Amino acid sequence: MADMPDAAEPESGARPAARVEGRDAILEAAAAAFTERGYTATTIDDIADRLGATKGRVYHYYRSKADIFLDIHRYAMQRMLDVVSPIARSPLPPAARIAEMVRAHALLLMASFPFQRVSVQGLERHLAGRVTERQRNALDGVIRMRDAYEALFIGVLEEGVATGAFRPLVARRAVKPILGSLNWLTVWYRPRPQEDAGAQAAIAEEMVEFVVRGLRP
Repeated sequence: MADMPDAAEPESGARPAARVEGRDAILEAAAAAFTERGYTATTIDDIADRLGATKGRVYHYYRSKADIFLDIHRYAMQRMLDVVSPIARSPLPPAARIAEMVRAHALLLMASFPFQRVSVQGLERHLAGRVTERQRNALDGVIRMRDAYEALFIGVLEEGVATGAFRPLVARRAVKPILGSLNWLTVWYRPRPQEDAGAQAAIAEEMVEFVVRGLRP
């Protein structure tokens, strides 16, 4: 996780720290715990146990469970933006671009499964009414990242409709079931021991076919 965005530190409550690796290890342990137990049932003790450390180590980097939860969402969304943005802005035709965006989204969901599964656990529902002003600002930042990610798909969908590559549709409505079906992968998919890249690629191709077929004129 060397590519954890630096912006995660000031907004979401991570305490200043010289060793980024310490925070990364906490996020990995927390993502696994949230995936297995859910946000509400997971405690700082659970995270520390998975980390093989004391609660003190967790609190050295984070002030609360909510701060960790927010940073996991930020990390997951930033990874999606980093991977999919260049595809959305590429010179490929709209249909080819959407296919590549869907493929990249599905593969990233599987490659960083615990983080991505946590990112669809209902951030607003879990934190509504129980956040500090700092956390509210961080939550708003994650929501802006989600909106920016949706906008990537909306732009390509609108271009595809305008050029006749896609059937007539309202892009801002169509993007919801597209991303919903992709993110549902976090509900039914589970990494298997010795699962190879070919198995994940086959799943991604099924998702591509499902989405692109629904967009064709």
